[in-house]
Amino acid sequence: MTENTWTPSSWRKKPVTQDVIYNDEEKLNRVLGKLAYLPPLVCPREIQALREQLKEVALGKAFLLQGGDCAESFDYCSQEPIENKLKILLQMSLILTWGARIPVVRIARMAGQYAKPRSKPTELHEGEEIYSFRGDNINGYNPNDREPDPERLLSAYFHSAATMNYVRSILNSGFADLHRPTEWDLQYINSTEIREEYQTIVNRLTDALNYMQVIGADQPQLASTLSSVDLYMSHEGLMLPFEEALTRYLPDPSNGGRKWYNTSTHFLWIGDRTRQLDGAHVEYFSGIENPIGIKVGPSMENEELVRVLNIVNPKKEIGKVTLISRYNATKIEQYLPGHIKAVQESGHVVVWACDPMHGNTEQSSSGVKTRSFNNIIQEISKSIRIHKENNSQLNGIHLELTGDHVTECVGGFMELDHDDLSQNYQTFCDPRLNCEQSLDVAFLIAKYYERERKGVPGI
Repeated sequence: MTENTWTPSSWRKKPVTQDVIYNDEEKLNRVLGKLAYLPPLVCPREIQALREQLKEVALGKAFLLQGGDCAESFDYCSQEPIENKLKILLQMSLILTWGARIPVVRIARMAGQYAKPRSKPTELHEGEEIYSFRGDNINGYNPNDREPDPERLLSAYFHSAATMNYVRSILNSGFADLHRPTEWDLQYINSTEIREEYQTIVNRLTDALNYMQVIGADQPQLASTLSSVDLYMSHEGLMLPFEEALTRYLPDPSNGGRKWYNTSTHFLWIGDRTRQLDGAHVEYFSGIENPIGIKVGPSMENEELVRVLNIVNPKKEIGKVTLISRYNATKIEQYLPGHIKAVQESGHVVVWACDPMHGNTEQSSSGVKTRSFNNIIQEISKSIRIHKENNSQLNGIHLELTGDHVTECVGGFMELDHDDLSQNYQTFCDPRLNCEQSLDVAFLIAKYYERERKGVPGI
């Protein structure tokens, strides 16, 4: 790809992995035409703001927290699920900011994370071969509703729009006001230890804000910083026809020159199954102005990693690319050092984010997928240590989580075991951390950075 040859549709000349076959092509084209006509969901100014913040993350001046559902359901587009997800991200970012003493950039896996790659396009159900469930924007979870339907792409657009609208509304209405952090509390946090730790931070923050008010430092010009936060949306850029339809040639807010922006979300990533160098997804991602992520796992060769960086970020813009590493707690030491060295020698300055979820999926004794909290923490801890040993720095975490009281991952302060999973196992795809387990992760990372600030060794 070169700047002169790239177009939003140039990916169509490349091999497409994880493609969806629609039986009614005329209907698909009609839907894509409608999507291309609808207004953008995000604007270039928001995208540019995120790029600037991710540059700070890549330089070690901020920390990235990216989290949300494995695969969103259209049913999650409702007040309580949206608020619960925002609350847990706000709580986690407050804990991380307090411990690390650096800003936290928040990106939600939300308002568009409706599609999921699958290892096989079909599966057996009661002796009959049917399409695998690919996410709400492709087909239904019910075995009788597995035929891919283009109308679901339109539904995805409107559910994304409704979710973003509500998020913007409540964030602009004081939902994230630092003067009222107790209102972020979740009714499902049962652990006394977590509640006490969180309350300690809240009390210290409240005292600090009260002191600022007394000495006159809490001035009107600081009001926006204290009463609201930036929260950006993201999803895997899996469905390229959808992404193409929402790609617009718009003015760059910094200089007015027109550039190609994906306006379906602020941040997109390429999955581990779709990052082929000569593939359609890498081609598409190479032309958009959005900050992007690339999943990096054990199958990624060092040279391959550098080549994909050169394709999607030839100008080596700092923070343009987030490398989301997902190895497995027992494999990370084998692969991460080589990947770090390759990137350092390439001259690229990236955001290094640890995804401790995807490499640590296992089968429970009851037959459902789960993840061990201990393995998740182990991969994060090893990532921090390996980066430090290689003159690098872990810049963020990427988690599949929910603000609801689900029972999908074992371990944590709740001490869930395999027999507990059936209590509230809700996911349609991969297991997520619940609200308590998510706070566990935030506290453990925050405590590490607090010890670092105080010169206390250890992870």
